Amino acid sequence: MITKRIIPCLDVRNGRVVKGVNFEGLSDVSSPVELARYYSASGADELVFYDITASAEGRRLFADVLTEAASQVFIPLTVGGGINSLEDFDRVLKCGADKVSVNSGALRDPSLIERAAKRYGSQCVVISADVKRVNGVFTVFARGGRDNTGLEAVGWIRRCVESGAGEVVLNSIDTDGVRGGFDLEMLRAVSEAVSVPVIASGGAGSVQDFVTLFKTLPRVDAGLAASILHFGEVTVADIKKALRAEGILVRI
Repeated sequence: MITKRIIPCLDVRNGRVVKGVNFEGLSDVSSPVELARYYSASGADELVFYDITASAEGRRLFADVLTEAASQVFIPLTVGGGINSLEDFDRVLKCGADKVSVNSGALRDPSLIERAAKRYGSQCVVISADVKRVNGVFTVFARGGRDNTGLEAVGWIRRCVESGAGEVVLNSIDTDGVRGGFDLEMLRAVSEAVSVPVIASGGAGSVQDFVTLFKTLPRVDAGLAASILHFGEVTVADIKKALRAEGILVRI
């Protein structure tokens, strides 16, 4: 059985880690370099680094902050934000990323996923989907949750995986920052539709939320967390201890 992964998420704006609710009301948290160093040393299985305003501002991801953060990390690092071309993939990988997360760039040019998978391998290509319910339908949003694409989410994610994406990060806008638990309904729909690893993002508010996630949806491979870890309310070790107590395999 594959171990479940606990992955801290660094949402970076203007070189600082920020956090909000439902993708809005962002407030400053800390330095991404300091947090990257801390999480790498404290048992995190991987780390996700998102430049959350790069796409909306039509610019490239902050390479200098990423390079410095990557130098502090000795666990797999996934990076996203402003990824629109193979050149962007190449630049981010050269900064120290292990995997590249693409969202708005794939919506603009769906062929990007297939081209990136052929050049770098599917294991390097992560489709990140920001999803919100619109009239009861799981709908994909672009540009950091600002633009409703009108695309039905499960079908879009399945298409991306068929094109070569090797992993899915499912960001529920409905539960983001609310800290009321992961969006189990949305995660079930996606995890049953694809055969690649699915990472749950949005809603973690307690250790129990991770236990509920993996016991309810064993096909989900990892849980992403931000605010509860950034503000020191729980640690990665706390989460893993609780999961082990429930018989859920984790790396210690």
